[in-house]
Amino acid sequence: MKVGELFKRLENIKIDEDKINEKYEIAEHLAQELGVKDSRYIIHIMTKDMKIYKIRSYKELLKSNKISPYDAYVYLDNIQGIEYFSPTYFCPFLSDMDFLPSAYLSKLGFNSPGIAPAPQLKYIAMVIRFTNYNHVIVEVADIGTIATNTNLPKLVRGILGTKRISDSKVEGIILQLNSQKLLAGYDFNETWEILYRYYERNYASLAKEVEAIRDAYNRIFKPVRIQYDLNTKQFIPA
Repeated sequence: MKVGELFKRLENIKIDEDKINEKYEIAEHLAQELGVKDSRYIIHIMTKDMKIYKIRSYKELLKSNKISPYDAYVYLDNIQGIEYFSPTYFCPFLSDMDFLPSAYLSKLGFNSPGIAPAPQLKYIAMVIRFTNYNHVIVEVADIGTIATNTNLPKLVRGILGTKRISDSKVEGIILQLNSQKLLAGYDFNETWEILYRYYERNYASLAKEVEAIRDAYNRIFKPVRIQYDLNTKQFIPA
């Protein structure tokens, strides 16, 4: 290997390590900040300085020029007040696939309900608190990687060049996304049904399918994952 190639490889390794460390830092911050909130199914934007805003508040601050759309860094879904459910625990991002297109459309600069201009958006995150054992699960993933792995650039190609997008077009993108057989040959609904049957109904015969789905999930989202115990205020193996 040439010296230049070696240095480039080492530099890429360093960049990847920095990204992973940053994701862990974000995940730990979100668990501690949002894990104690009693809000359910609320979309937030976190800025580069780690401040967290509900998307409505973020839009109001944009209008008043108190923050810049270039400050937005993480688009996150905060799900609170639900009991433990195995598919949600093992594959958090699959619990709300609707928010992925909204995050990507925000990055593209669109403005619509649940969507706000955020051109420097880097990550998406899922924050889930299970009330019956008071644990918080957080996964953080790179939005560019996920967009590529789920074909989102192709799905939104027809709307580029516009500033606003209708609810019906957003719904159409969501339906196309969910109908793709990205998870070991299964679409979103099929995947959720298999996970439900295996974990909640004890269909042991689906073990191979579940393993393949979880492998595909990790390849697509490449998430950093943490678990936080709200009782002990400690991070535990997720």
